[in-house]
Amino acid sequence: MLVRSDFYKKLERAWVQSGSSLCVGIDATPEMMPESLVSRSLGLFEFGTAVVDAVNPYVCAFKINHAHFASTANEPQLASLIEYIHSQHPTIPVILDAKRNDIDATARKYAIESFERYDADAVTVNPYLGWDAIQPFLEYEGRGVIVLCKTSNPGAAWIQDVPREEPIYLRVAARVQEESNPNLMLVVGATHPEALGRVRETARDVTLLVPGVGAQGGNPTDVLHYGRRGDGFGLVINCSRSVIQHNPRSSDYFDLVRESAAFYNRQFAHGND
Repeated sequence: MLVRSDFYKKLERAWVQSGSSLCVGIDATPEMMPESLVSRSLGLFEFGTAVVDAVNPYVCAFKINHAHFASTANEPQLASLIEYIHSQHPTIPVILDAKRNDIDATARKYAIESFERYDADAVTVNPYLGWDAIQPFLEYEGRGVIVLCKTSNPGAAWIQDVPREEPIYLRVAARVQEESNPNLMLVVGATHPEALGRVRETARDVTLLVPGVGAQGGNPTDVLHYGRRGDGFGLVINCSRSVIQHNPRSSDYFDLVRESAAFYNRQFAHGND
């Protein structure tokens, strides 16, 4: 079984190195890529590496969406992109956003996929099959396991907010807090600031992966106010389209990507109120 250097310690160093909680999501689609890359056989990989090289001084992590590669049968390019980040920017952790899980042996296969096939530092997982289905991911010492808690999409309330007195998402948060494992994190959307505050109260020591700032309308000030731990850290704030999507005809596309990352780095800088 592969053992990588501890995910949380790597994240701590990246917080200090970047001075920020910014995570850039690489959710590449042909519609958002520069026209010069769309028709190239390795276009997704080349786009991803160009984004990584442009923004690496500003980020504490990269989050790569599995579906954007798998939907076009480009999983080899996904594996190559993660390998590129490990080799060229080894101090920055890579989160595979795959939302994996299943029961018994299938969960183990998903863990193998995440940590051996793709060699990700961390993976997002779905807790709704029970904690025993998360356990195979936790058996990979030093890897991060990021549990869906309160997601950013409006329709999530149908299941995550029931019952109102102690909603399911808070039970998920409480269980992760009880585990006392710094490599366990929670996903909490920026679009629900009140819920973010309730999760922080319940899971006071847990690091939160927070999507939904930028294109989805989440407010950076609210995220910092409600989501930070008592030590001022504990957030990985993801921005995808708001950083990486620009005019595909632009001749300075990746300069614009860099400028957007620098902007959000300042928004999420440690010490901001």
